[in-house]
Amino acid sequence: MASLLEVEDLRTDIRMRKSTVQAVDGVSLTIQPGETVGLVGESGCGKTMTGLSVMRLLPAGGRVVGGSIKLQGRDLTTAPESEMRRIRGNDIAMVFQDPMTSLDPTMTVGDQIAEAVRIHRDVTQKQALERAAEVLTLVGMPRPLERLGSYPHQLSGGMRQRVVIAIALACEPKLLIADEPTTALDVTIQAQILELLDDLKTRLNMGMLLITHDMGVIAGRADRVMVMYAGRIVESGDAEMIFHSMRHPYTQALLQSIPDVVTDRSQVLYSIPGLPPDLSRPPGNCRFAPRCRYAQPRCADEDPPLVAENLARRYACFYPVNGRQAGQQATAGQETAAALETAPVGVTDGTAELPVADGPAVARVRVVATEPALASPATPGDLIGVIPDPLLVLEHVVKEFPITRGVLQRRVGSVKAVSDVSFEVGRGETFGLVGESGCGKTTLGRLIVALEKPDSGSIRFDGVEVPRLTGRSLREQRRDLQLIFQDPYSSQDPRMRVVSILREPLISQRIGTRKEQHDRIRDLLSEVGLTPRAMELYPHEFSGGQRQRIGFARALTLQPRLIVADEPVSALDVSIQSQVLNLMRRLQSERELTYIIISHDLSVIRYLADRVGVMYLGKLVEIGPSTEIYERPAHPYTAGLLQAVPFPDPVRERAKDKHAAMKGELPSAVNPPAGCRFRTRCPLAQDICAEQEPGFRTFGVRSHLAACHFPLQTASEPSAGSKASLGLLPGGLAS
Repeated sequence: MASLLEVEDLRTDIRMRKSTVQAVDGVSLTIQPGETVGLVGESGCGKTMTGLSVMRLLPAGGRVVGGSIKLQGRDLTTAPESEMRRIRGNDIAMVFQDPMTSLDPTMTVGDQIAEAVRIHRDVTQKQALERAAEVLTLVGMPRPLERLGSYPHQLSGGMRQRVVIAIALACEPKLLIADEPTTALDVTIQAQILELLDDLKTRLNMGMLLITHDMGVIAGRADRVMVMYAGRIVESGDAEMIFHSMRHPYTQALLQSIPDVVTDRSQVLYSIPGLPPDLSRPPGNCRFAPRCRYAQPRCADEDPPLVAENLARRYACFYPVNGRQAGQQATAGQETAAALETAPVGVTDGTAELPVADGPAVARVRVVATEPALASPATPGDLIGVIPDPLLVLEHVVKEFPITRGVLQRRVGSVKAVSDVSFEVGRGETFGLVGESGCGKTTLGRLIVALEKPDSGSIRFDGVEVPRLTGRSLREQRRDLQLIFQDPYSSQDPRMRVVSILREPLISQRIGTRKEQHDRIRDLLSEVGLTPRAMELYPHEFSGGQRQRIGFARALTLQPRLIVADEPVSALDVSIQSQVLNLMRRLQSERELTYIIISHDLSVIRYLADRVGVMYLGKLVEIGPSTEIYERPAHPYTAGLLQAVPFPDPVRERAKDKHAAMKGELPSAVNPPAGCRFRTRCPLAQDICAEQEPGFRTFGVRSHLAACHFPLQTASEPSAGSKASLGLLPGGLAS
């Protein structure tokens, strides 16, 4: 079969003021019609520059200096710009990494899609808008005709990503380049977008280049995988070969850096030491040698060529490895015990088939949801009193943000961010808070550290009612409560050096002399793995992982007892993620810290958290020990989240039931559904779910509770106030 895209020995340079960066150095790849090729590696390795080179959309100073790029035989490197304008968006399209910055905020989404159509097709504005509606329907946009008049800021992250994909597909391109299409999305939306891309690729017989650092995303979607490091391809092959019997130490190290839902929590994650080389002065030897645990003297003297082991595999290494290291690959028993196999797989005529993990095989049971297992409304005893001598206690916490309109700013509604949430956190414990974006996790974290005040309810830290504190007493209490913000770059003042950023809380709290403050800062930087030289640098002079370490150092400056970490590793490469996660574990052990980790990455939560709380649209729907939550989820929403987690194993990812993924968008927090808020997306929902809000019941152990009329597990004992109404799981379990 003739290749759709042939890239041969591509070399791309970016000319800077004082140097030239060799961003892409000798990359060769092919893509067939209907094939997905995955391009993986750390940030800065040249993945995006490879995609931009194919599009001829390089940044200022960037140019292709060697090699060829052929699309169905046409050499794009020599094509005039006028021809490239006809090709871009028509024959080749690109889905950019951040949909918010790649969409025009001043234009409706309908006009933006129609613009792409009118550039390449001889149609009227009306016909272009009709095509826009057609493409929005194709990408699964809810109420597509209504969305034509919406602006980007009026859409959720998943909807914006659908718009970007719709623009790319408006003219039915032959090749789609998807650059980190799901990086900042929830696992549920990520699964929907990836399923959408797969479906469209099949229907349109498109070739696709999928660029990402998420090995789980690549595992289930790519036919072939190319691993890129320091501007070069270091290994390529079929997906199963790359994941199960890789040859390059870099590929092995990337996979070992990833926590997943079956990772042993007692195991320290492998971290790739050091940083990639400076590509303005690339070394003449093996570029990975300074970071490679298997490096030999030859690696420091020679540059290994990319050799073919067979027709399906190539790698560039003098001392290849043979798959994952012993002890790193999950056993078959662990795999089948993982909660990814416990999600609903479909509902027909009021019944649902649920796969249940049980030893080496997966047994299927049928839950016939005929009568709900009633439970009394939740009481404080349901969620409070589980932990002896807790450090933090939240009871019936409510927070709403007013919506105002008009010159007089009249209140016309409210965003119900947190609705009657209760739980407690023990001393030295790590509590994980998971859920989709918009469910209230971050708001709850800000309430805990007293950056927001609740409308009602109680937040007690070590017996002290935090929302009632003011002035000096509140300032002193904040020494014990610290927040690590989601984005370390935007939360650190770009005009301040690191020493000033870290001194700020010490000055505010009037702690120590200037010399004592400098000594403490120097010790803190050493503790988080940075040198004293970092004190005199600005935030922009650090990598993402280093900036996150500065964020940790700032949180530790006042020696707190509780740290709320909001998405601490969401935007980091897998290799940097493992360093930060190991750092968090070490600091907790050394300082006896208590953590509340807020994240939509369930693999990270599984690795760090002792207990987990699952939030949906402002409410806590399930809470319990992490082992119980991940292996025996009781709430359908929890099971849906776990089903959506990408697993770094092609066999397992492709074996998933694609129709089992959670459907639909998160409802509006302004007007949440009555009764059970999850019912609009739940495969088990019945009439009672709209009429009555479910109360909490206990499953397995006393500290595992879930609020559901039709749970996925049999309740072991009734929660407070509901003993009289509880029986077996509705309809029982039938083999």
